[in-house]
Amino acid sequence: MRVAIIGSGPAGFYAAEALLKRSDTNVAVDMFDRLPTPFGLVRGGVAPDHQRMKSITRAYEKIADHPSFRFFGNVCLGPDLKVEDLRRHYHQIVYAVGNEGDRRLGIPNEGIARCTPSSVFVGWYNGHPDYRSAKIDLTVSAAAVIGHGNVGADTSRILLHSPEHLSKTDIAEHALEALRQSRIRALYLIGRQGPEQATFTPKELQELGQLEDVDIIINPDELAGTTLEANPEGSLAEQNLHILQSFAKRPVAGCKKKLILRFWHSPTELIADQTGGVAAIKLRKNSFTPGPQGEVIADPSAPLEQIDVGMVLTAVGFAGKPIEGIPFDEEKLLITNEDGRVVSGPSRQPVPGEYVVGWARSGPRGLIGFHKGASATVVNHMIADGAGLERRQLPDPDAILAILQERGIQPVTFYDWKRLDDVETARGARRGAPRDKIVDVAAMLRILGQEDLAAAPSES
Repeated sequence: MRVAIIGSGPAGFYAAEALLKRSDTNVAVDMFDRLPTPFGLVRGGVAPDHQRMKSITRAYEKIADHPSFRFFGNVCLGPDLKVEDLRRHYHQIVYAVGNEGDRRLGIPNEGIARCTPSSVFVGWYNGHPDYRSAKIDLTVSAAAVIGHGNVGADTSRILLHSPEHLSKTDIAEHALEALRQSRIRALYLIGRQGPEQATFTPKELQELGQLEDVDIIINPDELAGTTLEANPEGSLAEQNLHILQSFAKRPVAGCKKKLILRFWHSPTELIADQTGGVAAIKLRKNSFTPGPQGEVIADPSAPLEQIDVGMVLTAVGFAGKPIEGIPFDEEKLLITNEDGRVVSGPSRQPVPGEYVVGWARSGPRGLIGFHKGASATVVNHMIADGAGLERRQLPDPDAILAILQERGIQPVTFYDWKRLDDVETARGARRGAPRDKIVDVAAMLRILGQEDLAAAPSES
């Protein structure tokens, strides 16, 4: 049985692993990615100071070594390869395309200069080709990050970390240079709910307290009313409360930088300066109604609070983007599916042979390890549904290559990626870092001797 996997992040690789380990079915896997580089958010999303987490790619390299696995980088679904092409050349298709968009605050002036979605900022400092030229202005003295999750913690930590520490990571060189020149001295990390509802993992939250020359400031009133007794021992909320309470007890030491954690406040409006960029953010206090339908509601009697900041980063969640020919749930912002089976129409009938894994299936939840089991569950559905599919005659396995070449697309193989990997590693060694990423697709292709493809559609 021949399977195409679209996307080379963790969920895609875990699906490939589960397929190739099957003893009851002989499976060949072709994995496609629109970038020449594999590994998805492990490369482009995991913070550069979390190198241990990035070491998971060694396991993915072992999967790629399987004789029934092929990698086709620099191939974009849509412009380069159509869904119909996949349906003709494979028995089954797995969409592992993640969430490449951002959820919005939905407040006035959200689109003004220096208000930037977290995916752009994270991609910028991680050297993602889509965001290498993003305009990130760190010349302001104060900034705000909206969102009490791990992405909010990551972005705050990167903004406040010492550049000397970051220089020993794989942070993009252009971001490192900008951070060396950063004038940000006060950073507000703002969440609409309380400490008990914040979704930081304790490790990420604890790391904020380990930043060098940074005072952490928490308004005691915003911790009031939260009790350890109300949360199960060892729960995420209980651990986070311990950490936050320890932060609140710290004396202000007059450090060079300040991190101000705010709870129970939602942004209502951004205020622009004379040049059209962020000058301030307005907040309104919230309350929480507990119970099965518990929700955060604004207190209409609470006065608006204005904080002067010159930059706002929004980290309120990611969203999938629709792909032509694939059913998309506009409300949930993911590929329409039932437990990983792609479904279509009002009756939600399964689309034969098509599946979805990772955040494109579930939305942005679950750490990397979670998706190993989740992808394996979807593979079980594929095997159950695929009985007898291998008897359907397909074109020769190399026919897909011929189609791409006819369209002027030269796929990047996993061997090619390892060549790029060697170059990045050598570049990083010069600054004492694990790697210095190549952030331009055209430059990658030139290194691979593919100069004639510098303007290929897949680079858009």
